[in-house]
Amino acid sequence: MENVSSLSPPQLPTSPTLCTRLKTIAWPSKIKHAIVDFAINVKKIGVDDPRRIAHSFKVALAITLVSMIYYLQPFYKGIGDAGIWAILTVVVVFEYTVGATLSKGMNRGFATLLAGALGVGAEAFGSLFGPTVKPIVLGFLVFFLVAAATFSRFIPHIKKKYDYGVLIFILTFSLVSVSVISMFVFPVWAGEDLHKLIVTNLEKLASFLEGFGDEYYRVSKGDKSFLGAYKSVLNSKATEESLANFAWWEIGHGKFRFRHPWKQYLKIGVYTRQCAYQIESLSGYLDEQYEVPSEFQIAVQEPCMKMSSEVGKALKELGNSMKLMVHPSTSYVHIENCKKAGDELNINLKMSMVAEREDILESIPVIAATSILVDIIKCVEKISEAIEELSKQAHFKKPKDITSYETGKPHFRHRGAAIKPVDGGNDRELITIIVKSDGEIPQEMDLDKNKREIN
Repeated sequence: MENVSSLSPPQLPTSPTLCTRLKTIAWPSKIKHAIVDFAINVKKIGVDDPRRIAHSFKVALAITLVSMIYYLQPFYKGIGDAGIWAILTVVVVFEYTVGATLSKGMNRGFATLLAGALGVGAEAFGSLFGPTVKPIVLGFLVFFLVAAATFSRFIPHIKKKYDYGVLIFILTFSLVSVSVISMFVFPVWAGEDLHKLIVTNLEKLASFLEGFGDEYYRVSKGDKSFLGAYKSVLNSKATEESLANFAWWEIGHGKFRFRHPWKQYLKIGVYTRQCAYQIESLSGYLDEQYEVPSEFQIAVQEPCMKMSSEVGKALKELGNSMKLMVHPSTSYVHIENCKKAGDELNINLKMSMVAEREDILESIPVIAATSILVDIIKCVEKISEAIEELSKQAHFKKPKDITSYETGKPHFRHRGAAIKPVDGGNDRELITIIVKSDGEIPQEMDLDKNKREIN
């Protein structure tokens, strides 16, 4: 008889256990890399915006000062365990920007005062009905007030500015004094951040438009990072509205006076995003590949590049005027140049389409791109008008002297006008004199070199 053990099935290799797998992992190396990556990320957050570090120390300072209520015996004897609400108030109310801190502090303070007054009134009113009916009356009043306060949160105006105050309507009184630390110890102003955000968005759009012509006609092969910078403008609505809401609560600071027209910034932001959406459509034509440019493309190349460049310069001038808080007196020149280039482009389009009827299908992408450029120019005009309105409401400064340059000659200052060289023939040297008739809107006239008097 054969051995029974010889008939047993062969043993299959067993899978490694969890302990065996853990032994094969290089834990020290992974932990080290995780710690290093965490430290690098923390450092990057602090370097990107050092104000975050200052904000952390401000919150720590405020909580430390309020904690003295517990640490110092005289304060603790007078206040007792109720001092914990002061610490909670600092934690809840203290925000990153001054406007957000004041918004929460004032909402919390007024809501608590109002709730306290109503509570005392409800207690006195319930006492009029005797001890038996008093609990029923108080229960009804609590139900009614809470229901009314909750429903008021759905009202758009209250939800926009006073939602937090309604939310804490029945909570304790807030120590609004914590806002003082936020305002005077390395303050972070929401209004200033909103101002910088609008300027940055305008500069991003300007960079794209200035480089679009060269990129579309494959003239430049340099840095192309500007092509995607405009995308952050598309999603800036929520940030702008939040900053404008917080800026409304802030006191006058720096160049921003009390009751600064923050709503006008939102209007500029709307037009800026409209322009960014047009640019997003325009960027789709950068992927078009042309082996050999047609005569139609060559005919419209110069005015198209000029339109793109001039509208980019106009946006850059508008951004600079906002950054320096001066009237946008020079952006009109570039907008007018855009319109002149558009008229020239219109003439070239008609002539080229008549001469090349058989290539009309190949011309459609170019016509579509130029049409979007025309829409962008109209949008930039709206931005210019909105910034002009802002400059009047916020009392921007008016530029007194404008530095001018003439070809081959040293620059000089000319009060009330700016001289700009224009390419011309050898027999007649042309210059453009921009005359500011009312100190705000420039006018143009071309004069030869022998006649430079302004009548």
